[in-house]
Amino acid sequence: MPVTTRALVLAALLISGAAPVIAQTPAAQPAANATAQPPAPVKVTSVEGITEYKLGNDLRVLLFPDPTKATVTVNVTYKVGSRNENYGETGMAHLLEHLLFKGSTNHTNIPQELTSHGARPNGSTWFDRTNYFETFQATEDNLKWALELESDRMVNSFVAKKDLDSEMTVVRNEFELGENDPGNILGERVLSTAYLWHNYGHSTIGARADIENVPIERLQGFYRTYYQPDNAVLLAAGRFDEAKTIALINDTFGRIAKPTRALATTYTAEPAQDGERRVELRRVGDLQAVAVAYHVPAGAHPDAAAVGVLDAILADAPSGRLYKALVETRKASSVHSQYLYLHDPGFLLIGAEVRQESSLSDAQSTLLQTLDQAVSQPVTKEEVERARATLLKQIDLTLNSADRVGLELSEWIGAGDWRLFFLNRDRIKAATVEDVQRVASAYLKPSNRTVGIFVPTPKPDRAAIPAAPDLAGLLKNYTGQAAAAAGEAFDPSPANIDAKTVRSTLPNGMALALLPKKTRGETVFATITLRFGDLQRLMNMATVSDLTADMLLRGSTKHTRQQIKDELDRLKARVSIAGSQPQATATIETTRANLPEVLTLVAEVLTSPAFPADELEALRQENLAAIEQQRTEPDALAQTAYQRHMNPYPTGDPRYSPTLDELFAWYKAATLEQIRKFYTDLYGASNAQMAIVGDIDPNETAALVGKLFGNWKSPNGYTRVPRPYQAVEAMNQTIETPDKANAFFIAGLNLKMRDDDPDYPAMVLGNYMLGGGFLNSRLASRIRQKEGLSYGVGSQFQASPLDQAGMFVTFAIYAPQNETKLEAAFKEEVARALKEGFTDQEIKEAKSGYLQGRQVSRAQDGPLANRLAQDLFLKRTVQWDSDLETKVAALTPAQVQTALQKYVDLSKIVIIKAGNFAGAQSTPAQPEPTGTSAPKP
Repeated sequence: MPVTTRALVLAALLISGAAPVIAQTPAAQPAANATAQPPAPVKVTSVEGITEYKLGNDLRVLLFPDPTKATVTVNVTYKVGSRNENYGETGMAHLLEHLLFKGSTNHTNIPQELTSHGARPNGSTWFDRTNYFETFQATEDNLKWALELESDRMVNSFVAKKDLDSEMTVVRNEFELGENDPGNILGERVLSTAYLWHNYGHSTIGARADIENVPIERLQGFYRTYYQPDNAVLLAAGRFDEAKTIALINDTFGRIAKPTRALATTYTAEPAQDGERRVELRRVGDLQAVAVAYHVPAGAHPDAAAVGVLDAILADAPSGRLYKALVETRKASSVHSQYLYLHDPGFLLIGAEVRQESSLSDAQSTLLQTLDQAVSQPVTKEEVERARATLLKQIDLTLNSADRVGLELSEWIGAGDWRLFFLNRDRIKAATVEDVQRVASAYLKPSNRTVGIFVPTPKPDRAAIPAAPDLAGLLKNYTGQAAAAAGEAFDPSPANIDAKTVRSTLPNGMALALLPKKTRGETVFATITLRFGDLQRLMNMATVSDLTADMLLRGSTKHTRQQIKDELDRLKARVSIAGSQPQATATIETTRANLPEVLTLVAEVLTSPAFPADELEALRQENLAAIEQQRTEPDALAQTAYQRHMNPYPTGDPRYSPTLDELFAWYKAATLEQIRKFYTDLYGASNAQMAIVGDIDPNETAALVGKLFGNWKSPNGYTRVPRPYQAVEAMNQTIETPDKANAFFIAGLNLKMRDDDPDYPAMVLGNYMLGGGFLNSRLASRIRQKEGLSYGVGSQFQASPLDQAGMFVTFAIYAPQNETKLEAAFKEEVARALKEGFTDQEIKEAKSGYLQGRQVSRAQDGPLANRLAQDLFLKRTVQWDSDLETKVAALTPAQVQTALQKYVDLSKIVIIKAGNFAGAQSTPAQPEPTGTSAPKP
């Protein structure tokens, strides 16, 4: 699908609302810090570069030093999730996660601190664990701050009644967001039917009644029980001195008293299922769906790895049996699966989406028949090897990034022990065809699955699910494999990046930027952007352009789609290609040793695509299904209407914003001949930019790129299609979306500004304080934190580097009965910023957070490659970033207020709201919370 503002807004919304909040209130319990000097940490074990220590209070500490990134990730995992909740407490673990962003004794405004330190934070709750993390610039002060923050909120968080009052409405808003998605609810219904007793049958978000009514005393008791050092694992990953860091951790966390309470263990075991179960869901929606769940062993069980391989054999695309049986035959538009390595015996959940014009009964029959055939038609060696290559690629690439490993280990800590991550990888490597076939026969039984109604069976064939093994014996003396190669301590400052980047131009005009740096695991990232066309050649080509790019990885003249995928798995490479009307972009992640083969393969798919007809039809179905799914969604309808109003171009113009119905018709009508002609007329590298960042030899890489792309010329020239400022009328439009529990709000302005405008830095910082940053922005503090009206709220500001065209846009999700309150709060906060401006302290903290955040962004090699490629097109260097940051650092409150007053005019604002407002008229507005500070994700 073409990239739209909808995708950008939703991404920002999830970031702004996917984590927790703040508070100030009397502590729910007295401080639990011990005054005595804690005993020295004890080293427990080391596995592949990760070392475990144990403190005197039984806190487990994992240190994963990686000097290649100028960042540190601190992640605290508590071994508590929805599995640990009692009757009436569903969703409590998640609700408590929100409250821990409300403040603690020594950190009363956590969102402000996170923003001031430029951190990328979040928290999440799952079946077996809850975690809190922040990634920040690697300095001793930042690390000390993060450790003090996490140690303080481990035992000194407020968990106060007034914060629960305001945060409950935010969590309820998050619950309503999930209720908008029939596919999500179908998965919940299947699991709740599959599990009669175990809490894996409960959604982590919880029941609405429990969210709304849980007493603060139960939350406080839950907190005091599970948020203790002996139930937590602290992980630090990134650039730090290990000896200093473990000493600092011991000085902060080690002073917390060892708990005296005995931690209870969960003991509910799900009995063997004694017959197929069925459930039916009826709601407003646009896509039909079928889902099937099987009970399978715990993540620590030896069978778990083989089940993972089986899952890939069944559901992977395009080799998976289900993909071939359903998608290739057009009985379904897509298939998907979810397999989790859980603490207790878990589940394998498989599903398919079916367009309304197709038969749901036929798709369901084919799905079940294909699953049954996994037993009657044994898996092959080729299937096992292909699945193994896919799984191991993901694991190996994860191991090349310390921050990825740190977050991935939370899941395995929840499953029982972090070392299971490595043990499971070893088991995947060792899994045989016989192992995979055995687990298929053992667990893919009709009596062990849930798809619908109960069917009496005279002789039930029950699947006996083994208990989780003893971890102490299982992991005794386990050391894992050799750790990945370490890299250099790279300085991500603009000056250093520019000094080390080698730029050149190929004979055909393609611009090349190479940034050599030693990376963990010898990782390399690359971006290739092909630019093509002009206004005339791009007319009426919106979907054709998108389909052309999406087809490139689906087959070349030398390799089929499956062969391309197999090669990328073998080479441990992630490659994606996406396109819009004026360009196509390929992104690559691989390793130094495999880079030549990967670039050769990418050059092949770019220069000699086959455009197979059957792949076009499968791709068409995917796009049509995606559009159908959006037709009743509040966010899609609101953002489509907003884009159409803000971009008043004629139909067919490459800048035109189509309706969903138009987009559907265009995808349906696109032909293979149009795609081939579009490629033949426009694709080439004469106007391309390529950037490579990572463990490379610049001379060897430049020679290879020249050989692969230097002679690939564009058949026609490239003339950029301008996007000048568009003056549009103010409006306030409401769109009805029946039977949708959540509403969507979007409001904004077109701005006559380019990013070299003198007011640009002030607008950047002003937006950061108004609706950007973390949850302490003006809009978030009022709408989410104080009034609890929205799970996700924020703003964005952009200005073109080429045209005098900018955009200021705000957005929020909310309950439709709060429509009037939310719009009023939005207007009041914007008006207050325009009238009163910002304080010196706000400006100071915003500068610190914004500038540190940009440094963190430059420390990420993938985004850095994208930025270098974009700079080649703009004929800029990273010095531009340095100049912008200097200007931002020099801003005064008066300059920021003046810029906002100049460009943001509430009388000209465009507002679009979509939701079930008619239905909400009979529903009382949600009560105003009594707390004075507020919500989380």
